[in-house]
Amino acid sequence: MLDKNGIAKRIAREVQDGMFVNLGIGIPTLVANYIPVGLNVEMQSENGILGMGPFPFEGEEDADLINAGKQTVTLLRGASIFDSAMSFGMIRAQKVNLTILGAMEVSEHGDIANWKIPGKMVKGMGGAMDLVASANNIIVAMQQVNKAGESKLLPKCDLPLTGVRCVKKIVTELGVYEIAREGGFRLIERAPGVSVEQIKNATAGKLIIDVEAPEMVI
Repeated sequence: MLDKNGIAKRIAREVQDGMFVNLGIGIPTLVANYIPVGLNVEMQSENGILGMGPFPFEGEEDADLINAGKQTVTLLRGASIFDSAMSFGMIRAQKVNLTILGAMEVSEHGDIANWKIPGKMVKGMGGAMDLVASANNIIVAMQQVNKAGESKLLPKCDLPLTGVRCVKKIVTELGVYEIAREGGFRLIERAPGVSVEQIKNATAGKLIIDVEAPEMVI
């Protein structure tokens, strides 16, 4: 199975040259560390950065330079810093080509729940609502099974929704899935060493296996 860095590394293969990419809080922030050298990609952070680089090395952190998750980051040459209003103007105007988000649940129709757990205090929904409402291409990076051993790929989300029918692809510790047009998680790739049977046991929603899914190469 993949760890969080493995999930981020696999998602980095989805990033194409010339893209503007928004990275959500959690596993998605790790994707910036695995963008192939030579690929011209602009990473956007919703708190007002365009041209965000990988995490800094220990001892080289700048406490004033943070991403939306309040983690210290670096800037690539030519990067820009601006206010939140301009950042969300870019998002709402659909200037971002790819959005990578974390999630607590995803439904078999591409609904996503990633901002609130009932009974737990949260400051607010953050920018996720704008991102899912405006983005044309959303990839979710998440753990497929929670700490209780329950699947987070569901027929219907139990938690409050962030967006409806917006997720295109999901990468978990077990595999890569596409949301089928008719509904369902279409298995594209298996994580190294993971069997189809393991994936079936960890997927509560409709699982579609058209052909024998190959083992991914990272």
